Amino acid sequence: MTDSPYRIVILGGGTAGWMCAAGLSRLLPAADYDITLIESDEIGTVGVGEATLPHIKTFNDMLGLDEAEFMRATMASFKVGIEFVGWAREGERYIHPFGTFGERWAGADFQHHWARARLAGSDRRSLQDYSFAVAVCRAAGFEHPGEDPNSIRSTYAYAYHFDAGLYARYLREWTTTRGVRRLEGKVASVRRDGESGDVAALALESGAEIAGDLFVDCSGFRSLLLGQTMGVPWHDWSEWLPCDRALALPCAGTAPMLPFTRCTAQLGGWTWRIPLQHRIGNGHVFASEFCSEEEAERTLRGAIDGEAQGEPRLLRFQAGRRGAGWAGNAVAIGLSSGFLEPLESTSIFLIQAAVTDLAALMPRRGQRVDPRLRAEFNRLFEVHYDRTRDFIVLHYAANAREGEPLWDHVRHMALPDSLAHKIELFRESAIAPDYALGLFSRDSWLSVFEGQGVVPRAHSPIAERVPLPEVQRRLDDLAERIAVNAAEMTPLAEFLAGTCAAEGVALPGIAASAA
Repeated sequence: MTDSPYRIVILGGGTAGWMCAAGLSRLLPAADYDITLIESDEIGTVGVGEATLPHIKTFNDMLGLDEAEFMRATMASFKVGIEFVGWAREGERYIHPFGTFGERWAGADFQHHWARARLAGSDRRSLQDYSFAVAVCRAAGFEHPGEDPNSIRSTYAYAYHFDAGLYARYLREWTTTRGVRRLEGKVASVRRDGESGDVAALALESGAEIAGDLFVDCSGFRSLLLGQTMGVPWHDWSEWLPCDRALALPCAGTAPMLPFTRCTAQLGGWTWRIPLQHRIGNGHVFASEFCSEEEAERTLRGAIDGEAQGEPRLLRFQAGRRGAGWAGNAVAIGLSSGFLEPLESTSIFLIQAAVTDLAALMPRRGQRVDPRLRAEFNRLFEVHYDRTRDFIVLHYAANAREGEPLWDHVRHMALPDSLAHKIELFRESAIAPDYALGLFSRDSWLSVFEGQGVVPRAHSPIAERVPLPEVQRRLDDLAERIAVNAAEMTPLAEFLAGTCAAEGVALPGIAASAA
């Protein structure tokens, strides 16, 4: 290899491609890396990923995006959690908040004190009552988190609901003005190196040939480079996640605007509701073995709040991931590397994690791919996907919807050993997963465990250092502080109108903005 700039070729645009281009161009020295993205406007993208996790703010901040400008450009709203309706039993609901449950006392995590008071019969509140983020969601309000670490208003984070197509377009403009080269075209063939088997170049239908040192596969479900060319096998997870179809249908917005995604369990799957500034994104994820497309469409149409905009769009998929995310000199990011249904808004995070891991492990100028870099990327790739899978499967396994074929099936299925261990550990000791790597904090697991009826039978003995009356006093004080502060929050639509409403958009309950 020469000492010329290291050539990175990204195949495919959409959210994955342009997040990759934006992230790499921001993180890597411009003089040492040449980045080219190839896409065709004739090839559509999946484009239903409208809900995110708080990590996306970290990504946007790393890029240096102006939040208000980004939100206006993508019709975005704020998101503080995810509401689950009917996942335990019909009509029951709980919120997975983007924030903490309670406070750590006397060396023990909060859930141990809560479990102790509950088992002693002195406290009957739900764990939900000890999360300020849950209270913010219930109040349909929003304000930026406080900076005082001693304030209850500092105990939550936020994400966004946005139009994924507009986000990709926004990043495309942002990135191409900062040196990334975009080529319009379709790939006709892939040329491989005769000795190493690595990808040498992409031949376009126009006759152009684009050579590179590292190729990033953002070609979607086709997985043209990692799957088709490099032959990396697919690990099928449909035994744990049997849903294999989704219908998407936007509708007009309705008041009040809510700062959370809603996921409602249905007979053959579940429906989503994602409120943006200019519309509500709706969809139905379902298992074709238990629900026909016609039944799914009827359920979806019956679930929407406002007037439908267009006709439902069908997406077919299979849950799982590739055996590796990086093979030879080809790295897959996005749908080309794996797919998990959007139950916990994980798709954009998995893109973001892969981009930042790749940037940190990128070969240096003038060097070939070090196998140790590739191995570490693949280790992290497996951690992110496998731990996310366990969290999503938990929602299905912990349901109590008896007498419904899909839900009976997933409640009785054999679980991944890693998930079975987590469930039993919590039941017997109130210990929840607390990762240094991978998605979903201890508080996320606590919300689903308690929300779907997985409750602890015991707690850490460390919690017994605090006298029970003192525990109850602190629980009462915390619940009161949460309730008082949540009642003072600004309604979400009003906050958007005053900060980042798109020009000409009539927010539900608010007159059209002239921003």
